Formats: sequence, C-alpha cells, structure tokens
Amino acid sequence: MNNKNITWRLLKDKLFLSLVVVMSFIVTIPLFVIIFYVIKMGLSSISWDFITKLPKPMGESGGGILNGIVGSVLIIFLASVIAIPIAVSVGIYLSEFKHKRLSKYIRFCTEVLQGSPSIVLGIVAYIWIVKPLKQFSALSGSIALAIMMLPVIIRSTEETLKMIPESLKEASLSLGVPYSKTIFKVILPCGLNGILTGVLLSVARIAGETAPLLFTALGSPFLNMNILRPMNSMPLMIYTYASSPYPQDNSFAWGISLVLCVFVLLLNLIAKGVSKKWKVQF
Repeated sequence: MNNKNITWRLLKDKLFLSLVVVMSFIVTIPLFVIIFYVIKMGLSSISWDFITKLPKPMGESGGGILNGIVGSVLIIFLASVIAIPIAVSVGIYLSEFKHKRLSKYIRFCTEVLQGSPSIVLGIVAYIWIVKPLKQFSALSGSIALAIMMLPVIIRSTEETLKMIPESLKEASLSLGVPYSKTIFKVILPCGLNGILTGVLLSVARIAGETAPLLFTALGSPFLNMNILRPMNSMPLMIYTYASSPYPQDNSFAWGISLVLCVFVLLLNLIAKGVSKKWKVQF
C-alpha cells in the first residue's frame, strides 16, 4: 500500500471521527438549552418558603409546594413497593427459563407495555380502581405508575442476571444449597447493581409523569398523608399552575419544574454511582 492510500485512509478516519464528535455535540444542545431555560425561569421562585409552605389560592403570590413534594415522594414510594417485587420476580423467571413459551409471551407483553402511552395507563387505572371505589386516590395513582415501572425493572433484571456465569449457580447447587436460596443469596446479590440501576431509572421515569395522575390522584391543595384520598404531586402542580392565567402562577410552575428537574437529575446520578460502585466483575 503506497503512501497516498495511507494518507487518504487516515484523512477519512479523522473526518469520520470529527463528524461523530460534532453530531454528539449537536445532540446535547437541546438538553443544555432546556436546562438553562428552566434554571433561568425558575430560579427566582426558589426560596425556603417555596419548599416548606403550602400553596396559596390561585392568583395569590407566595406559598410553597410542600404538599406536592410530600405527595410525589409518597406516590413514588408506594409505586416502588408495588412494582419492584413483581418486576424482579418476573425478571428472575425470564432469566432462569428463557426458552419456555411463557417467557416469550411475557417478553412480548413487556415490550408492548413499555411502549404504551402513559395516558392510556392512567385511563386503565381509572377504570380498574377509581370507578369501582368511586374515589380518586394516591393509591390508584401509585398503581398506574407501578405499571409503568414494570417493563424497565423487568428488562434490567433479566439482562443483568443473564450476564452472571452459570458456574456460580452450579457451584451453589452442587454444595447442596436449595434452589431458592441459590437464587436469593447467590444470584441476586451478584446482579444487585443492575437491578438497583433499573429501579432508580424507572423511578426517574415516573417522577415527571402527569397524565396518569390526572385520572387517578387528581391533586389536592392540602397536605394529605392518606393514600386513599386525592393527593397532589409536583407534575400535577406544574400542570395546574402552567395553565393558570395569572403570571405569578406561571412563575410558580417554572420553580416547581426546576425542583423536579433537580430531583430527576439526582436520581440518574445515583443510578450511575450505584452501577459503578457495586459493579461485579466475573
């Protein structure tokens, strides 16, 4: 190969690398623009009272989002309690019995569920829970969000457990350890980092969902701890204040948006940290 061909190949390599770098930078521009705009519009509303006080009636200045923060935490916590045991169990089944016909059906349903619009899941939760009970509640909202969490946790659990060598399970079983203890004390601890990462990412996904809560939790201007009653959340408050005709309410919505963005960003950073810290090398 002559020097001319080598030079041309090196030039093409540098051009392709430059194109990849430029495209990667272009992809990040919308993200930074959105973050900058949310910070610019919402920072002026952030204060200690904004975090620790209840909201005032629409159109009045002042107040806070304490009920929205508490409501979001309770609804997300309850959704996690519902979704995590089910999703992890399904993920274990899919990884252990990957070639069974039922596993193929479950994977297909999981993919369909992952692509389902959140508003559709909200309507389903409304028909299944709200209408029979004749009551909007945080519980129905948590169930709707738990359904959204299932595909992410199931897939992360299955893919994580697939990477664990079969020799670990075989060694445990050969020592006379029961199958159930092998799964819970050998296999699951080895895949804990991937499972926790999937859980945190699923929580980050549902933290900003509004549509399912419009049909289920509904929202409340009061600080309510009863999961069988309507409850407010930060996404619902953003929707309510952003659609208000009063400028101070619109500014309030930007402040809540900033708090929610910081919350989701922290969850993603924690997920990255968990993945790096507890990564198991085989």
